[in-house]
Amino acid sequence: MAINLDENNLKQGVLGLVIALVQIIRDALRIQAMKRMEGGGLTEDEIDRLGRTLMDMDEVIEDIIREQGITETVRSVRNGLDSLVDDFLDQMIRPGHVRKG
Repeated sequence: MAINLDENNLKQGVLGLVIALVQIIRDALRIQAMKRMEGGGLTEDEIDRLGRTLMDMDEVIEDIIREQGITETVRSVRNGLDSLVDDFLDQMIRPGHVRKG
């Protein structure tokens, strides 16, 4: 069985994976920022600066996705990664349980 690798598809796939990982890191940063804000560990200026930085990051990520035409690729990679994490968590919570779907 031969595997046909189209260079453009390969580039889109790799870029989609990188962007999906950046989104995951951004989400983790957002969670940590919320914890710090709720914990009272940030000044109003720090909260403002952090909010602007996260919004700027969102904009840059969306610009890259749009410019490269990889919306579906990123969505597919993200769904696959989310599914892997869900399966992993299911096995940690309920060892031996097989998830359906």
